[in-house]
Amino acid sequence: MKMVHLPQSLYSTIARPQFPYPGKSGYETEHRRRKVTWNRFPVIVRCASTESLAGLSQKVELKYMVSQHGWGVRRLNREDEEEIRRVSLVQAEAFHIPLALFNDYFFLFFQAEVLSGLLYKLKNSPPDRYACLVAEQPNEAETVSNVVGVVDVTAQTENSVLRHFPGVDEYLYVSGLAVSEAQRRKKMASTLLKACDVLCYLWGFKILALRAYEDDAAARNLYSNAGYNVVASDPPWTSTWIGRKRRVLMTKRIS
Repeated sequence: MKMVHLPQSLYSTIARPQFPYPGKSGYETEHRRRKVTWNRFPVIVRCASTESLAGLSQKVELKYMVSQHGWGVRRLNREDEEEIRRVSLVQAEAFHIPLALFNDYFFLFFQAEVLSGLLYKLKNSPPDRYACLVAEQPNEAETVSNVVGVVDVTAQTENSVLRHFPGVDEYLYVSGLAVSEAQRRKKMASTLLKACDVLCYLWGFKILALRAYEDDAAARNLYSNAGYNVVASDPPWTSTWIGRKRRVLMTKRIS
């Protein structure tokens, strides 16, 4: 697969993107910043026993927010341009709809849009309002990014969500959950969702929210198993729009 050639610095001036896949809005509105920093947050690692860490270095042991099912989840390295490109590729492959003609061309264009959106959020979002979480198989060799899963978490104040939770003024929105095709059905998505729970707790939020297509039974089952419940659906007339599917709003309360 050919990669999109961009300027030497990924953080050069870019236009505000229009997101090509659902659930990417919400960071446009100015929000109240919480007076916390990521460096003050503890690192949480789940492991069966001390012996299971014998083959891992202390650095590997401590760098993950969540470590389970053979996957480690951490925040995206904002300084690693190759890792940022890798994340955009994982999401583009997961959300791209194949076309009969000129599919390669449209895929490269789609990946460029995904990359542009990711760069915009990394550059313009406070570190305690947005996080891109990535999943990988823990190992001591860090010469090449081996990210194979990703999810976005963004602080939002959308009334359509908050009206279900009186007294709550903001929540964390989960979107862009993507897993490389070769690594699916290996509980990576569940591990990424667990990391979202951890981040929600660390940032002091009480509610997680996401949207799934109403007819996507596999995705809805995944979220239900992770503790999300359906609280609302798109209006019935939504399905009459060409290319638009009805979605359900699913939420989870973190104690």
